[in-house]
Amino acid sequence: MITKVLQDSEYQKQQINQIKDQLMLLVGLVDTFSITANINAIKFDPDLPDEIKDSFSTFTLFSFANYTFESIILTEEYISFEAGFGEENMGSVVTIPYIAIFQIIIDESILFINPSATMVIKKEEEIDQKTRSMNAFTLNAKNKNLLD
Repeated sequence: MITKVLQDSEYQKQQINQIKDQLMLLVGLVDTFSITANINAIKFDPDLPDEIKDSFSTFTLFSFANYTFESIILTEEYISFEAGFGEENMGSVVTIPYIAIFQIIIDESILFINPSATMVIKKEEEIDQKTRSMNAFTLNAKNKNLLD
């Protein structure tokens, strides 16, 4: 039942609007806050090296202060900002769809939770999962003839 609610498009629209409203308010109200977001939906430009990306957990914390805070751009669909990563502080523009934001945090206290973020995966991963399922299905010789 919960999956049905979390994947419902109307519910997700409400979540997106709430997240967007919260972030717009915070950008004008405070000078530092954090979010956790589902790494599977996040884009980095330029892309980060694998050793950095591999260090991220599924729900990664991003803290906004100083330059990172000042670089925040809020659009209709996502938040983007510039941040440095790794020992060499490699710069990248980070783009996160609102639906992928799991928590909004101020002073180590959770201000907002979006449970729909737990359901977010990249479109490429959906395709990969379908491909893997199909490959597993066709490994069985009895199943191969079902596709012909």
